[in-house]
Amino acid sequence: MADTLDLGSLGYLAAWEVQKQIADDLKAGVREDTVIFVEHPPVYTLGASFHEENLLFSVEEYERRGIEIVKTDRGGDVTYHGPRQLVIYPIFDLRRHGQDLHKWLRDLEEAMIDVCGSFGLTGVRSSVNTGVWVGEKKIAAIGIKVSKWISLHGIALNCDNDLGPFDWIVPCGITGYGVTSLSQEVGKPVTTEMAKPRVLAAFSHVFGMSFHEAARTHS
Repeated sequence: MADTLDLGSLGYLAAWEVQKQIADDLKAGVREDTVIFVEHPPVYTLGASFHEENLLFSVEEYERRGIEIVKTDRGGDVTYHGPRQLVIYPIFDLRRHGQDLHKWLRDLEEAMIDVCGSFGLTGVRSSVNTGVWVGEKKIAAIGIKVSKWISLHGIALNCDNDLGPFDWIVPCGITGYGVTSLSQEVGKPVTTEMAKPRVLAAFSHVFGMSFHEAARTHS
């Protein structure tokens, strides 16, 4: 059995604090594995492998466009989060799930491939880049940190969000690929609320777990 926590819309740094508290509880043995759902106000997050040239404008220009920039300790380079994108933070004890970082990343990809399939889309992996693509366009970005086998950070699944801000960076430091969303590929709006039960179904399938009903702590 695992827990779900729906934070609604919450700033990136505030949600990060929630992640760390849940991770501490998991380490202490007082909480189950937990999937967090959240939507962030517009923000670029810079991962541990960030290269400055992948920000195409100045910090001041991004601020003028209403986008915050936050340095984070997850893996990967720069990515974008914003309204109507479903961000999924699985705070899991990986000792229960194979204790293998490569397997963990592949399992997260498999869950997103399942979600794509539930909408009639064919999600695929790249042989060199973590994440899930539909055709040549990335639909789900994945970046994690693992400390004492507790995983933080996670997945950004593009649902019905504005894809424009991805054009103002080199997403994940990867050139030659575009970015897409469930809505764009399906041809009609796919909201985060529509995606959430499918994400939980995919996690249930991939990880062989069931979930408590989602608690919601923020509006």
